[in-house]
Amino acid sequence: MRRSPPGGRAAGTVSRPARTAVPRHGVARVISKAGHCSRSQAEKLVKEGRVGLNGRIVVDPETPAIAGRDRITIDGAPLQSSQRIYLAVHKPRGMVTTASDERGRDTVYALLEGTGLPWLGPVGRLDMASEGLLLFTNDSAWAAALMAPESHLPKTYHVQVDCIPDAAMLATLAAGVEDQGEWLAVRSIELLRHGEKQAWLAIVLDEGRNRHIRRLLAAHDIAVRRLVRVGMGELTLGDLPKRGWRHLTPDEVAGLTAARRP
Repeated sequence: MRRSPPGGRAAGTVSRPARTAVPRHGVARVISKAGHCSRSQAEKLVKEGRVGLNGRIVVDPETPAIAGRDRITIDGAPLQSSQRIYLAVHKPRGMVTTASDERGRDTVYALLEGTGLPWLGPVGRLDMASEGLLLFTNDSAWAAALMAPESHLPKTYHVQVDCIPDAAMLATLAAGVEDQGEWLAVRSIELLRHGEKQAWLAIVLDEGRNRHIRRLLAAHDIAVRRLVRVGMGELTLGDLPKRGWRHLTPDEVAGLTAARRP
């Protein structure tokens, strides 16, 4: 009887290379990641029976699909990955960061009306009363990486308050506070300038909880008069006018990616 060599394989046999697993996602997520529309809009397309997968209509947004391998159509036209677009937008006060609003308020999408741009989604949020730098992109993976809690992307805000905090109060604010079961901290805080009764603070966050700065200041009975996001990483709002937008340069896109803390 012919014996196998140590390890159990007969001489002359060749092992097959292990197959690399190909990630499968729900078809709605594949459509969104291609930059065609938002995840919720993709789910709506699927549920309306407008999406085909390998020649058959699917109505479940979680139907498994493989990007680049499976044939996906929308209203009969093949799904194509959109060119990646990255914008900086100067959001004014009074607009909500959403695609639509059930209360009929103006949304940030009004700033891009008539531009001819494909679908873009906001990267993070600015609440209705806040203003300043807001990013838009159809690169959902890039946006998710920037906004992931573990990324700690620094974001700089100029905040007008209704008092003139002294050094002791600035130190207290820098130490953070617990509010509604969440710890609200800042990376740095400093006094920029002040008048007789009000002051402007520069606050840098590397995390972003809902209404983070407003809640932190309110915990110390400090009211916010204006809140302007002026920077993300090394990217600054600069002289971009209110309601204006511009494309980010490749270096700016790469810089934002590099600014994330692993």
